[in-house]
Amino acid sequence: MSAASLPLPARLDLPAAAPLREALLGHEGKPLSIDASPCESVGTPGLQVLLAAAKSWREAGVSLSVDGLSEDCAAQLAIFGLSPDDLCSKELAE
Repeated sequence: MSAASLPLPARLDLPAAAPLREALLGHEGKPLSIDASPCESVGTPGLQVLLAAAKSWREAGVSLSVDGLSEDCAAQLAIFGLSPDDLCSKELAE
């Protein structure tokens, strides 16, 4: 099954968190590729939504990837002690 793609907003902050959650729920249980290339800033509320999604996809055994994360956003993740891999599920098709 081919993964759908979901773009992140430019600012992944409090106002963006609820719409992102709703968009993710629409893809629940299906392979998903999150396009992080538009994202310039990652805040705690958006990060919580992404971490919850990664956990849900991981538990369901479904592929979730975050692609195109900028160096600035990766540096913001590092402040929280996270890496881009923490936002993904590592399920591989057998």
